[in-house]
Amino acid sequence: MENRLFVGNLPYSVGDSELEAAFSAHGTVVNAVVLRDRETGRSRGFGFVEMETAEMAAAARAALDGSEVDGRRLRVSQAQPKREYQRRSDMGELW
Repeated sequence: MENRLFVGNLPYSVGDSELEAAFSAHGTVVNAVVLRDRETGRSRGFGFVEMETAEMAAAARAALDGSEVDGRRLRVSQAQPKREYQRRSDMGELW
């Protein structure tokens, strides 16, 4: 999707609402999520933002890529399609 962005190098203090607020200044945010570790619940330092249109996504990317938040430079890029991974248990016999 051209309106879905990957946001990397997020400070661990940034949550979903802060991520949404940063991007909403550049258009309508459909969804904003910071990915978290399953065991600890701690931020993994990256997330995804879906904007309403590709034009809004492009504007947000241009404005926020390289911007600094809490001493860290954000990396904002077009999100890649989710890849399907095969579970190790589904791989069959390896020997």
